[in-house]
Amino acid sequence: MSEPQQKLPNRQTPFSEAFKAFIPTGWADYDSSAVTELPAAAHTAPRRERLAEQFAGERLVIPAGGLKVRSNDTDFSFRPHSAFAWLTGLGADREPDAVLVLEPSDDGHEATLYFKPRAPRDAEEFYADARYGEMWVGQRESLEEMTTMTGLPTAPIDELRTALEKNADAVRVRVLRDADPDITALVDEIRHSADSDTDTELQVALSEARLIKDDFEVEQMREACEQTAQGFAAVVADLPEAVRRGRGERWVEGIFGLHARHVGNDAGYSTIAAAGDHANTLHWIRNDGEVRDGDLLLIDAGVELDSLYTADVTRTLPINGHFTEAQRKVYDAVLEAQEAGIAAAVPGAKFADVHNAAIAVIARHLAEWGLLPVSAEESLDKTTGGQHRRWMVHGTSHHLGIDVHDCAQARNENYREGTLAPGMIITVEPGIYLRANDLLVPEELRGIGVRIEDDILITDDGNENLSAALPRRADEVEAWMAPLLAGD
Repeated sequence: MSEPQQKLPNRQTPFSEAFKAFIPTGWADYDSSAVTELPAAAHTAPRRERLAEQFAGERLVIPAGGLKVRSNDTDFSFRPHSAFAWLTGLGADREPDAVLVLEPSDDGHEATLYFKPRAPRDAEEFYADARYGEMWVGQRESLEEMTTMTGLPTAPIDELRTALEKNADAVRVRVLRDADPDITALVDEIRHSADSDTDTELQVALSEARLIKDDFEVEQMREACEQTAQGFAAVVADLPEAVRRGRGERWVEGIFGLHARHVGNDAGYSTIAAAGDHANTLHWIRNDGEVRDGDLLLIDAGVELDSLYTADVTRTLPINGHFTEAQRKVYDAVLEAQEAGIAAAVPGAKFADVHNAAIAVIARHLAEWGLLPVSAEESLDKTTGGQHRRWMVHGTSHHLGIDVHDCAQARNENYREGTLAPGMIITVEPGIYLRANDLLVPEELRGIGVRIEDDILITDDGNENLSAALPRRADEVEAWMAPLLAGD
């Protein structure tokens, strides 16, 4: 649970008894009629059942996590732990300090959602608590309203300790350790030990359960990709302003973030808005550089919906709408590699096949350009080679869903060495990064960085590019950008 914020006596005027008597009067009754079930909630019961089957007779504790202090008495925006959101249907900023408990029963498991319901209006929390009070952060749900939203039985968070202590010596308890350190400490106290191995098995199971998406998740990902494409179009339309205003990478980041906040919860991760040589820094999120006519802009961004499912798309765009000959040379090589990777992303293939197909194309082009000190084949040797990784050090794919790097705690044999199956969603994102200070690179190519990334759903007979609304071929990119830059 979140640590309570320190009350600062120099910041708050004491409340008089007259105020305390006056403040709870004259309010309209709470109206619960507008509270409806969250869209994701209808799909969570089967997920909980599948998880519980793996841990029969055990108590499972899955916290949402707590608020985190950003500075002094202000908090970061809250986002629940992904496993908690996946099992409850609660997205957006719900619900700090909540805990889902799956209690073993004769019929499997019974789920209860413990959370902090709203306080009555005569309670000090209502008017004086800047972290939870209704007058400060808005109306919280009652127990009954939360049940309506999630379909889950609910209880006050104050009752959690008692629930966890019940039969604690006779029931194995597992907790999702990384979600909330205070809840983890409470569980460790109750079971008289920190059982990290037992808890890791729960964490792994929760990751692997998300490898294959259900129909709701696929539709959410399709929508996230569609909204991301709209966000990219908004960025392109405002590129002249990004050039004119200076510090244009921040402008690009802001335009996409505005769109993401308007249509969803937020950007799914820190947007990379990398112009010119900044594109060669893989995780460039400082975004404080200039956007200049004639350079390329690498934008890696995704809209996260209120359900927390996020797209993850990269396009490398000519800022003035036209690739130079050198830029197109690198761009076309990356596109060829990406198409090879997408073609390899089929059911029954190994996850690693996607990377291997893409990197073989990258190595061949690097060899043809005279960059490699060995042949492409020698560089691709996993034991004695690897020279090509100077210009593409990262992998080509990762799983995607409610996390941008979804299922990250899955076992290696089910992830990196795993087999692709229908319902999986992965990225395919090769790149070539030719840093401006790399003297092995021909001078005309220095400072060019290109990555192209799409979100690929594995289907029964192949794959579907969920982000295909954004063009990839150089001519199509230029044709798409032209009317946007012209304001048409």
